[in-house]
Amino acid sequence: MSNSSVEATLEQIKEIIKEKSVELLHLQFVDIEGILKHVTVTSAQFEDVVEGKMMFDGSSIKGFSPINKSDLYLQPDLNTFAVLPWTVEEGYSEARFLCSAANPDGTPFEGDTRNVLKKTVERAADKGYTISVGPELEFFLFKNDDNGYATTELTDKAGYFEPSPHDLGERVRLEIYRALKAMGFTIEASHHEVAEGQHEINFKYSDVLTAADLSTTYKWVVKTVAKKFGMHATFMPKPVFGINGSGMHVNMSFFEGSENAFFDPSDEMQLSEKAYQFIAGVLENVKGIAAVTNPLVNSYKRLVPGYEAPCYIAWSASNRSALIRIPAKRGLATRVELRCPDPSSNPYLTFAMIASAGLDGIEKGLEAPAPINEDIFHMSEEQRVFLGIDNLPGSLADAVKELEAGEIAFNTLGEHVYNEYVAMKKAEWDSYRTAVHTWEIENYHSKF
Repeated sequence: MSNSSVEATLEQIKEIIKEKSVELLHLQFVDIEGILKHVTVTSAQFEDVVEGKMMFDGSSIKGFSPINKSDLYLQPDLNTFAVLPWTVEEGYSEARFLCSAANPDGTPFEGDTRNVLKKTVERAADKGYTISVGPELEFFLFKNDDNGYATTELTDKAGYFEPSPHDLGERVRLEIYRALKAMGFTIEASHHEVAEGQHEINFKYSDVLTAADLSTTYKWVVKTVAKKFGMHATFMPKPVFGINGSGMHVNMSFFEGSENAFFDPSDEMQLSEKAYQFIAGVLENVKGIAAVTNPLVNSYKRLVPGYEAPCYIAWSASNRSALIRIPAKRGLATRVELRCPDPSSNPYLTFAMIASAGLDGIEKGLEAPAPINEDIFHMSEEQRVFLGIDNLPGSLADAVKELEAGEIAFNTLGEHVYNEYVAMKKAEWDSYRTAVHTWEIENYHSKF
């Protein structure tokens, strides 16, 4: 961004603050898990805010700093400024910036996952690529109790694309849509998903950093608006046994200037050599990135046969049982859709890992295997072995082992985030492994 455009943006933001009577500014960032944090200041401190002078204690944020090096500064991204529509009233409103964390000397703090993604953006730029991403984040709506806490009771029993009166979430989605639109989103679709109480609102693709910022904002807005309706929105991948879980399908393409590097009209599938290499890189690395794209113990209860979520490592032009699908649109819209990530993942890390995997494929000139167009879910194990179709990791423990066995995670995340992430996920698995679960009580308590 040039200095003149920064000045123009600053002036525009000042004008909006004055016009909308913005009194409070929320400076937002995410921890290592992608959980949104913020510190609130008055708009009178605007100059200090945009100069990156707002300090916070990094030792209190998961995956950030040790206590003896805890001072960090927030550097707001001016492009992320937005007035919060649910705060607007006569003569008052609040706004937010998404920020990156910086060290006291002004250098990017390596524990900030937004900075991790920026490094991947730079790596792609060195090769002449910009990264474009369109994510699709599904969520469930549950009822809250009288105290405002989430229950396990779903808000409706509607199915895919069903309208009201069956879809009780329609009104909530409308309010979410209005809030997102007011904050600068371009919304493309909104609908009830396959499972009871499950929903999806799609927004337009953008450059990868903006897409991660939008995903973070989207999750926050969905939860905030749902709460106003006495509902709890969750991005937990598999909150209910026996019905579909929630995914975050990631549509990614690389551009060279204004040209889509994945499109080649002369190819049978209209895919370029780079697109095939990208696919090969993702397939080769996917086991090593799964602990990031699918970060919870619960994530692996979604990645099982029978619920539309992919668990087999293969690709296809249209087959939704494959891990990678190539949506039908071509030209500038040519893209590779990875279907395993789920919306509990940190979008900054997830997008960085997928882009890195694809870049590896391009840099090494990897060759994509043949596409699999048959329904993989209904193949026998012998057929899958014959066709060389491998499985995704079956648990978080397996995924962490795969992550540690490869190089892609360390190279993409950097030493700080890698070490913190691995330690956190091992602790999470250990806590789960040693806990006594309801299933065990129901199956063993009376019997033995």
